[in-house]
Amino acid sequence: MMKHPDQTSVKAWAQLLKTHRFLLEQVETDLKTAQLPSLSWYDVLYELKCAGPAGLRQYEISAQILLNKHNLSRLLDRLQANGLIRRESCPEDGRGHCVHITDTGTQVLKKMWPIYGSAIQSHFSEHLNREEVQQLSDILLKLMPTREK
Repeated sequence: MMKHPDQTSVKAWAQLLKTHRFLLEQVETDLKTAQLPSLSWYDVLYELKCAGPAGLRQYEISAQILLNKHNLSRLLDRLQANGLIRRESCPEDGRGHCVHITDTGTQVLKKMWPIYGSAIQSHFSEHLNREEVQQLSDILLKLMPTREK
């Protein structure tokens, strides 16, 4: 017999999704107002910066990024066309490519962070006290697969 969620769970689920969408829209608006690229660009550039000189394979980027993964190939094409990343043959797999952030990509990342950080503060952190932020983080971690924690 299938179990169904109670009404409180359904409302909480809907609120979680609505809040997620709202907060991302706010960040995107702040970036656009500052005439900066979208958050998906920041997301990929950040993961590549964290990876260091080794870079990442496309499937590794996909596993790391926070945002929607369905158009990653096109996003990487745009980042490369703008000189923010470069693709190089992967030594382990002649058919694959390692993706690396360029100096220009690092500069764009640095330019985006103050706006993104400010958006996190104004649209999220300012509305919660430190204890609430920790509680929220703990609750959300309960919903993640073990590998993500």
